[in-house]
Amino acid sequence: MSRWLLALHSSTPVLGVAALDVDDPVDSRRLITQPAGRGLTNSLLGAVQDVLPAACWPSIARLAVAIGPGGFTGTRLTVVMARTLAQQLDCPLDGVSSFALMASRLAREVPLASPQEPFWIVQDLPRRGQVGGVYRLQPDDRVEELQVPHLLEEGAQPSPALTMAENVAEDVGRLLDLCLLAHRRQEPAPWHEVLPIYPTSPVGVV
Repeated sequence: MSRWLLALHSSTPVLGVAALDVDDPVDSRRLITQPAGRGLTNSLLGAVQDVLPAACWPSIARLAVAIGPGGFTGTRLTVVMARTLAQQLDCPLDGVSSFALMASRLAREVPLASPQEPFWIVQDLPRRGQVGGVYRLQPDDRVEELQVPHLLEEGAQPSPALTMAENVAEDVGRLLDLCLLAHRRQEPAPWHEVLPIYPTSPVGVV
């Protein structure tokens, strides 16, 4: 019987869904990306079923989800779905920030002075300031998140800093690879500890 891994990424207006069979991780690999935006509520379930039909969901051995930073509604929907599946299936759930997923990709595109040098990933938010997190590459190509993405103080100039850049297809693929690695290592990942990252409050200040 197949054992599936499922990865969800909706921290941008593009939805990414990926899955693979742990016993055939190369040939069974499935991945789609599609514009979602405000229509994610109506398209999420169908997109997941396009990659992994609902009949296979009882065979999910582990899940992974991007926890942001990203849009409030989009990030929340996939995190809630992943938490619900993990709870019902009693399986591990890996939550990884979208900045951590892109860290090795960005570092390849903009070489650093030292491969193990900590660096920032930053994103400008219109009218809300700047969000940043700190990362360091590990020798095995894994990424250590030294500071989770958070709202920076006004006027902050983090250095060295790489600018957040979207590539959902590559990032959800990496999320699936991390899920496979964690599955092989049998790393614990309680579903209830996975929560979205909201650097700015979705609720206005009264």
